[in-house]
Amino acid sequence: PYGGVPAFDLMKVEDVKTAMLKGMEMELNDIAAIVNNTDTPTFENTIEELERSGAELKRASNYYGILSGNMSSQEFRDIETELAPLFSEHESKITQNEKLFHRIKTVYDASLENPLPSDQQRVIDLTYKNFSMNGAELDADKKASYAAINKELSSLYTKFSNNVLHDEENYVSYLTKEQLGGLSDGFIKSAAKIATEKGQDGKYAITNSRSSMNPFLTYSTERELRKQVWTNYYSRGDNGDEFDNNELIAEILRLRREKAKILGYDNYAEWRLQDRMAKTPENAIGLMEAVWPAAIARISEEVADMQAIADENGDKITIEPWDYRFY
Repeated sequence: PYGGVPAFDLMKVEDVKTAMLKGMEMELNDIAAIVNNTDTPTFENTIEELERSGAELKRASNYYGILSGNMSSQEFRDIETELAPLFSEHESKITQNEKLFHRIKTVYDASLENPLPSDQQRVIDLTYKNFSMNGAELDADKKASYAAINKELSSLYTKFSNNVLHDEENYVSYLTKEQLGGLSDGFIKSAAKIATEKGQDGKYAITNSRSSMNPFLTYSTERELRKQVWTNYYSRGDNGDEFDNNELIAEILRLRREKAKILGYDNYAEWRLQDRMAKTPENAIGLMEAVWPAAIARISEEVADMQAIADENGDKITIEPWDYRFY
């Protein structure tokens, strides 16, 4: 009734796993119908049907994505941890389906000789590229290795995100009334409500999230507290505890490199950028190097302006370019 907007008031988190497993099963049935079609592959009976496939899973994924990105709870994270490798296996069953790719390639090759209408040509180009980039043309052994790496990466990505969420939830700065200088009434009321909900009645909570951090950094007159809040946020997943992400990052980079090698690329960036605006790592670096001098010059101007204010206020500090953010 609301144009497809998920009805969260009618759902239960404990139903998510069952729904996603059923959705994957239904999508594979859709794929089977495409590959078992004995008619000559065409845009209509292959690409259009592929676009229609998995409609139920896509609809259920609206809930899943919002729960993951905006409403994550420990109950959902446990489900997400269990489902992440299953999703990866599911995707591999589709992108590495030889019969399906043969039909896609047949339509793609035909379009090179007799181009389709521009919108259809764009879709077949993207579809073929996506399957090719995800190992559809590899031999059986390399396909197995590629799928195993993707499965492991999916679990590492989920663990990485959950570690960040843990630090967002557990690194909270509590303020007293004397530390509210510069903050708006609305922000103060919200901070008080959050503190009460966390069992700190009478205090004011600055949570470790961008929506709480940004207005605090912008308006608070408490420099040391600004530094504390900024440091908490930018240290998420980097606190040397069981939720630290440094080893995960190293393993993710190792697996990405291995994945790229299997596909015949020198590095992960070469593989990832081929269907992006930059196209190559060299183009991406060139863009960054082009804007870098102007960015550095602007930072120097801003630091000089802030230093002048600090000097005028009698603050005995020297603001450096690398720590100007929380001043």
